Amino acid sequence: MRNSILLGLYLLLINGRVFAQHEHLKMSMPVAKEMDKSIHYNNDKTVKYFPKVVRYDLYVRDTTVILGKKPKRAIAVNGQIPMPTLTFTEGDTAEIYVHNELNEETSLHWHGLFLPNQYDGVPNLTQMPIKPHTTHLYRFKIIQHGTHWYHSHTGLQEQIGMYGSMILNKQDEPIIPTIPLILSEWTDLKPNNVHRMLHNATDWFAIQKGTTQSYSEAIKQGYFKTKVKNEWKRMTAMDVSDVYYNQFLINGKNESQFSQFKAGDKVRLRISNGGASTYFWLNYAGGKITVVASDGNDVEPVEVDRLIVAVSETYDVIVTIPVDRKAFEFLATSEDRTKSASIFLGTGDKVKAKAMPKLKYFEGMKMMNGMMKMNGDLDDMGMSMSLNQMDMNTVMYPEITGEISDKSNTEKDTESMKGHDMKEMKMDESQYNSNEMSDIVTLNYSLLKSPSKTTLPSARYKELNFELSGNMNRYVWSMNNKVVSESDKILIKKGENVRMIIHNGSMMRHPMHLHGHDFRVLNGQGDYSPMKNIIDIMPMETDTLEFAATESGDWFFHCHILYHMMVGMGRVFSYENSPANPEIPNPKLAQRKLFADDRQLHIMAENATETNGNDGEVMLSNTRWSIGTEWRLGYHDYHGYETETHIGRYIGKMQWLMPFIGFDWRYRKFGMDEQEKNLFGQTNTKDKRAVLSVGVNYTLPMLITAQAEVFTDGNVRFQLERKDIPISKRLRMSWMINTDKEYMAGFKYIVSRNLGISTHYDSDMGFGAGITLGY
Repeated sequence: MRNSILLGLYLLLINGRVFAQHEHLKMSMPVAKEMDKSIHYNNDKTVKYFPKVVRYDLYVRDTTVILGKKPKRAIAVNGQIPMPTLTFTEGDTAEIYVHNELNEETSLHWHGLFLPNQYDGVPNLTQMPIKPHTTHLYRFKIIQHGTHWYHSHTGLQEQIGMYGSMILNKQDEPIIPTIPLILSEWTDLKPNNVHRMLHNATDWFAIQKGTTQSYSEAIKQGYFKTKVKNEWKRMTAMDVSDVYYNQFLINGKNESQFSQFKAGDKVRLRISNGGASTYFWLNYAGGKITVVASDGNDVEPVEVDRLIVAVSETYDVIVTIPVDRKAFEFLATSEDRTKSASIFLGTGDKVKAKAMPKLKYFEGMKMMNGMMKMNGDLDDMGMSMSLNQMDMNTVMYPEITGEISDKSNTEKDTESMKGHDMKEMKMDESQYNSNEMSDIVTLNYSLLKSPSKTTLPSARYKELNFELSGNMNRYVWSMNNKVVSESDKILIKKGENVRMIIHNGSMMRHPMHLHGHDFRVLNGQGDYSPMKNIIDIMPMETDTLEFAATESGDWFFHCHILYHMMVGMGRVFSYENSPANPEIPNPKLAQRKLFADDRQLHIMAENATETNGNDGEVMLSNTRWSIGTEWRLGYHDYHGYETETHIGRYIGKMQWLMPFIGFDWRYRKFGMDEQEKNLFGQTNTKDKRAVLSVGVNYTLPMLITAQAEVFTDGNVRFQLERKDIPISKRLRMSWMINTDKEYMAGFKYIVSRNLGISTHYDSDMGFGAGITLGY
């Protein structure tokens, strides 16, 4: 009897385990951690796989971390950053319960997955946001394999922890030891503050990174003419990355080691770039890197020395441990080469990869001067560039063009690089490749080839042309000079093929991502063109993509640099005659909320308190509109105040023109009925003035703002002003002159992000010195 009871309990236990593993695998916090072990080994023997329902419970909570210099707020899922690695096998059904324990809305997008539209995870487009303290279920079939990842698509939550790997294994296929790696970055600043500062053309990130490119630096390195020409064409300093980050991470750590490997072992690294805005260079101290998949799709193996991973892109690579009792560094370096993160494979003495040298920014500035026309367009000079084959930034790479030196790094054209002087390049870019310039083989899209045919079904083609547009001065990024809220949905029909021809007319790289679909990259491989869902498009490049329209509903297509997406660099593809989405009960309300992202106003404020008075400004602006108020309050001989308020709308792709309406209010007690006369012979009282105005601002060469204004009292004023001339790394100069015979000149030394030491002379207020506070 006792044995029968024990046998029954044993059978019950076994059946319970089978049920849990094969029918409804519940992933609570501790189980999720167990599944998130970095190494995934498969049995060398192929066994029959039975698809199952795989459940994960994800608990989204506020937390505090020290990933930079200070304790800062982050969002953890199941108590960890990055979020748990979710592992499925092709054929499984995913059941993912998201428990939002935040005091704000959230969402999760399954990047690169084919799934029903209502589970794609874009708030206010494919679902309403997950409300605080509620639970939301995502349930979909796994119908593909490969390396993917998932992240929040709500606001800027991705920047503070909401990203994680998602591994979809093939059925019945043995694989080598595999390590999922998710790359990311960390800033001690609040993401909303980062976003705001980018719109306000802050110098602070450049100061932190050492990339200011001031006039004194230009003179010291022999690039004075280059700097002048740069500003003559209304451009600011050259950079390849927008934000300064305190730390770069791989799987949430700056450095880690996998010591279980020995000489001869091959390791498959499943790499996802979960960074908000950082591209990463990948190098391996143990030799070549073999690329075997991209964006979850297999490619014919290709050996390279290095590759750059665009924001949100994924690659599967295989590396080999060459020597026993040594640990070899796999190094991920930010594109601006300020910092890096790494893992070490093997045990014993650490063999480091060669660090990437600092970029030659003035060479990059010189290149951009040659590319930029006076109207702000890029001049392709008859070349047809595509697929990252010609990396325009190569002029800045010391490892290819030579180290920085006082003798060679001058205005004189160098002969060390083909095509350095872009206007003298005669060859067709289709015959040109940056890899021809050195022994370093860098991956580009033309090297990717699918192992099987990827031709689309025979169907009608719908062709779309996009120009990626924008400017750094106001941090506006758009497509065909329109943001999402200014654009209609792009209607497509199920059963047709869609071809996109995309030209990057801006000065930044843009990783363009299509939700819910893979597209063919037409790269010269014919029927075997690779399939991807992200393509990195460099300045001046034109790339052609095509996909089969096989779904229904609304799908987002956007730049995956988080701060570019949030200002509206994207479009919505909408299938005609799609059934209503049950997750969007009020489509008009959802659309208003979706459009609110790129219509958000950003604030900038600065106030100088000096010995001669107080002056400052406050400005609210978004993609098109600006509302600004300036004021001056005088001490000593100048008793009074004046304020000017302007409300304007920026016009044109480069937004150099802004018509405005304004209000000028001033009171200055100089004497009974004392009058002042401007250069046009018009007079007005110095004692009291309150008038409305209409006018226009226009950005001239050398970044000088010209302002013409007509007031309701009949007076006219013309003014020239230049702010923040970069004299040295931290010293800035400003000046102003107008037809009211007012003038000003001043200097500011930047001490910290919000503090400067300032001095200026004003025609009314005289000389003063003090401090300037900024926000």
